[in-house]
Amino acid sequence: MQKRYALWTYAAGAAAARTGDEMSGPALLLAGLAVTGSAASAASLLAGITIAAAVGGPLLGVLLDRSARPGRLLAAALAGYAAALAVVALCLGTLPIALTVLIAAGAGLLGPALGGGWTSQLPRVVAADGLPRANALDAMTFDAAGLLGPALAGAVAHAAGARPSVVASAVLICLALPAALALPAARRPDRAPSTTTMAADLAAGFRVIARSRPLARATATSVISCAGAGMLVACAPMLGERAFGGAGQGAFLLSALALSALAANALLARRPDRLRADTVLVASTVVLAVALTLAATCRPAFFVAAAVLAGIGEGPQLTALFAIRHREAPEVLRGQIFTTGASLKLTGFAVGAALAGPLATWSLTGALLAAAGVHLLAGAAFTGWPGTARVSRPSVTSRSAAGRARSLPSGTDRAPQPPTTRSRRQADESSH
Repeated sequence: MQKRYALWTYAAGAAAARTGDEMSGPALLLAGLAVTGSAASAASLLAGITIAAAVGGPLLGVLLDRSARPGRLLAAALAGYAAALAVVALCLGTLPIALTVLIAAGAGLLGPALGGGWTSQLPRVVAADGLPRANALDAMTFDAAGLLGPALAGAVAHAAGARPSVVASAVLICLALPAALALPAARRPDRAPSTTTMAADLAAGFRVIARSRPLARATATSVISCAGAGMLVACAPMLGERAFGGAGQGAFLLSALALSALAANALLARRPDRLRADTVLVASTVVLAVALTLAATCRPAFFVAAAVLAGIGEGPQLTALFAIRHREAPEVLRGQIFTTGASLKLTGFAVGAALAGPLATWSLTGALLAAAGVHLLAGAAFTGWPGTARVSRPSVTSRSAAGRARSLPSGTDRAPQPPTTRSRRQADESSH
């Protein structure tokens, strides 16, 4: 009963924080468009809140790995992120847009806490044999957030205005603070306090990602694909205006995408070992490319069909990515690997959103076709990633995270895995 309570407390907190985060993106787009009247300015505001994540994610991950009470650190990051959103809402229209974007960029430093920061704590909440199903449930919180967040953004913006929609997203994030504070403490009875520097621990995490072929190609694929997702989100207001006569209706197209992703992951959660994560990850990029090509026809019925198809690709893609990270990441560097991955994805999203603004102003069809090409590029990055020779991983005895990472020989592909079925283990090993 205690484990079940811990898991659902984790899921409730993650869902609240991620719903607020998913709401904040469309809310910022709507607020920027309403205040400035420029799609490019609105897209730059969304890009600003995510671009700094490239710096914030790895640093936050190192702090999580070092912390005896990572839940407190996550709670502080959530509070800071919510406060920054509130400041952006207050400053929008009163300060120059460049300064407002700069404030949003400061908030982006804490953005990875809502994604990878939460997910990296999952193995402390459930036993190893329950991790595959819990992983699917964790991914479903993203899908539920993607469903509710944009819809709430559109509803609040319609009822009270775009600026209150941004404030409401900050309030939702704050609702997750109790669950973050209740996260279990780190289980480190056999470890002495770390004596390595932050720089050494940062280098250790990046070194593990670079040397592990499954982690490296999954990271590259997810980052490139997330750039395509950023392009789609930036185009959403114009899609809503083109299809349904109002920019706010674009948020509901994103909700349709999230509903489809939630349904796909719900089916996947019933049999989490049925499909190999690596296969799902690469196949999903093709599905997303087809969906965006369909949307590029600029016909209302095709917009809805494209949103549903995109959800079928996006939901399982996230579940597969989490499964690969949990499978490959060393425990002592898990927080950094998850938050670094999240920060890189957010950066890819920001780049895609920033590029989509000018492209969509020139041609909405051209922007959507470009996004489809980005997803195809992501699939090519996965299948074409150079292989490395497999070397057996030695036992880990060093007390520092950096020392443990340095003990991995170049070319190592696999971190210690949780118990799983024999057929799944053989399938995973044969894929590398």
